[in-house]
Amino acid sequence: MRVEIWSDINCPWCYIGKARFEAALEQFPHRAEVEVVHRSFELNPEAPAMAEPVVPLIAAKYGLTLDQARSAELRIAANAQQEGLPYLTEGRDAANSFDMHRLLHFAAEHGRQEQLLDLLYRANFAEQRSAFDGARLVELAVAAGLDAEAAKAVLADPDAYADAVREDEATAAALGATGVPFFVFDRRLGVSGAQPPAAFAQALEQAWATRPVVPLLAALPGTDGGEACGPDGCAVPPRGQG
Repeated sequence: MRVEIWSDINCPWCYIGKARFEAALEQFPHRAEVEVVHRSFELNPEAPAMAEPVVPLIAAKYGLTLDQARSAELRIAANAQQEGLPYLTEGRDAANSFDMHRLLHFAAEHGRQEQLLDLLYRANFAEQRSAFDGARLVELAVAAGLDAEAAKAVLADPDAYADAVREDEATAAALGATGVPFFVFDRRLGVSGAQPPAAFAQALEQAWATRPVVPLLAALPGTDGGEACGPDGCAVPPRGQG
């Protein structure tokens, strides 16, 4: 079974939702048979490349005072801390996340996407230093097990993995996603938001119980015994055949 998760590094509920989903997945009896794939979603594709402080951005976006925006951050921090996640309520910033998503697709090709995603979340929500600086992104890529020069090359080429990011976003729109985190189970069941672990556990069980099972096919008459490869190797046709 495949679970696809659309998220954005700028989204604190994606950070929290990932932890809640993983708590449910850890207890799922069929954990070993679940493939988790992370997909790209930009909350603000028009966000500037230069990082800006988060609290004023929140205030401006939602029409809040600065004190109200700080209070909102404190409430989110409390939710994060309940999941054992560190969360800075002062000094965070935000910027365009497109390069992060491109780098995550590069990491996926090398089997290091999960590691890089966790490091990006931690850098953005729990560390004072900005996660949006190019040099910092390279450091995080190396920490995730990727080659520094290769990561630099990806970041230096604005077209590298850009189509992959946009394809993820187009798919999210086709599936009806209007926000993140957005969880899709085998392209049959969708769950929006950072739900409690119990809700994710229920979704996993439901998706597993209703997954399509490919039936064994009856052999076509007269086709038994064709050459094939199995655990003991590949059949060798008799001399004069093949």
